[in-house]
Amino acid sequence: MNSTTDVQAMILDEGFRISRVGITGVQKPIRVKRNEREVDLTTTIDVFVDLPSTHRGSHMSRNAEIINEVVDDSVRKPVSSLEWLAEDIAERLLQKHEYATTADAWLRATYFMEKKNPSGHSTLEPYILLAKGRANRNGERMKMVGVEVVGMNACPCAMENIRYELKKDYPRHEAAIDEMPCPTHNQRNITTLLMEVPSGTTVEADDLIRIVEGGMSSPTYEILKRNDEAKIVYDAHKKPRFVEDIVRAILSSILEEYIGLPEDVKIVVKSESQESIHKHNALAERITTLGELRA
Repeated sequence: MNSTTDVQAMILDEGFRISRVGITGVQKPIRVKRNEREVDLTTTIDVFVDLPSTHRGSHMSRNAEIINEVVDDSVRKPVSSLEWLAEDIAERLLQKHEYATTADAWLRATYFMEKKNPSGHSTLEPYILLAKGRANRNGERMKMVGVEVVGMNACPCAMENIRYELKKDYPRHEAAIDEMPCPTHNQRNITTLLMEVPSGTTVEADDLIRIVEGGMSSPTYEILKRNDEAKIVYDAHKKPRFVEDIVRAILSSILEEYIGLPEDVKIVVKSESQESIHKHNALAERITTLGELRA
C-alpha cells in the first residue's frame, strides 16, 4: 500500500450500512441577516452522511471543507437563516459524498434577544437557536428551525396537597384558599421546540421563543430586583404546570399561530424540568405533524 491509497474507499465484501457518519462540534462564526438586522452567531455544526455497506469509511475531510466553504460565503454575504444554511450544507454534502443517499446538518448557536423584565428594564436574554437541514438523493429536501428556552414552572401536584393541608389548618378561610395560589416547589425548565419550514415560507425564531415561554409557568430573566423576583414567583404560582402541560400548551399555540402551513409540517416539542425535591428530572415530548394535531 502506498501513501496515495484511498483507504476510506476500499470495497468491503461483507459490510453493513452505517446510518450516520460524520463530524461533530465544529465551531464557526455565521452572519445572519434577517428583517434588515444582522447578527453574528458563534455556531456549532454537526454534519453526517450515510455510508453504504460496500465502503469502508467516509471521507471526513470533505465535511470540514464544506463547512469552511459555507462559512466563508456567509461572512462575505450573510445568510437569511440558520435553517437555510443547514439545508445548503446538506446539499453540498451529497454532492461531495457521491456514495451517500442522505445527508444531515445540525446547527446550534447562542442567540441574545432584547426583552423587558417585569419592572420594564431592558435586558439581553440568552437562548439557543437550532437548525436542521436534510437532503436525500431522491431530491427530497427538509429544513427545521428551533429554539431551546430556559424558564420556570411551579408544580401543580404539591400545590394542591398544600392547599388541602391549609384548609385543614384554617377551615374558616377555605373559600379564600381555593382562590389563592398556594406554595409549591419550583423547577427550572428547559424546553426545546423544533418546527419544519416548508419551501417558500418563513418561521421566526423570536415567535417560537414567545410560544415556548408562554407555555411555561413563567419566563426567567438575568437581571431582577426584589420586586421583579416577587412578581415572577407569584405569577408562576398562579400558573402551575407539569411538563405535560407545557408541551400541550405549546402545541395549542402552534395550531393557533400557523394556520396556513401544510398538514405534513413536522413538529418536535420536548420539555424537561430539573426537579427541586427529587434526585431525578421530569420529561415530556411529542413528535408530530400539524395534520395530526389538527385531527
